[in-house]
Amino acid sequence: MVNCVLFSLLFFLFIHSGVQSIKIQPQVLRSFKIQETQEVKSRGCSYTVKIKTSCYSVSYTRDMISLSFGDAYYNQVYVPRLDDHSSETFERCSSDTYKIQGPCMQRVCYLYLQRNGWDGWTPEYVKIYGPDSRTVTFYYGAPIPNGVWYGFDLCRTRGVGGSTAVDLKQENSSVSDV
Repeated sequence: MVNCVLFSLLFFLFIHSGVQSIKIQPQVLRSFKIQETQEVKSRGCSYTVKIKTSCYSVSYTRDMISLSFGDAYYNQVYVPRLDDHSSETFERCSSDTYKIQGPCMQRVCYLYLQRNGWDGWTPEYVKIYGPDSRTVTFYYGAPIPNGVWYGFDLCRTRGVGGSTAVDLKQENSSVSDV
């Protein structure tokens, strides 16, 4: 009897707790500024960035794709050009993986992509693997508007820090997910 009452009470609390799933959509950020860059110091960190192109995207793109991500302390990684038209990057239903060197961060909480061109490339998601093994995934699933920074800012507060010029090395271009 006590177990039944306890179960009923827990069930009632669960049903009426107001817990909801919130889906965050990417946003246009017209005032996004790239931080002034500093040289990468030997104690910088390495990030792996995996970008999955949607199966609803164009078959291939000639668009120029830029990326920026960072933390709440204004540490920022900026890559002005991820695309490489000679190596079949950003083809439909494919994944592209990059090794990027940049400043060490507490926790990546924002990511923006910029697309310049007429093809209308559509990413499915961007996954960032940090040096402390924290992985963050930003889901897009819709075409990126042309000529604007488009993405997510999940940082609650901003502190102090700086951005750093990055070394970019692409690995396993257009590896198809199975």
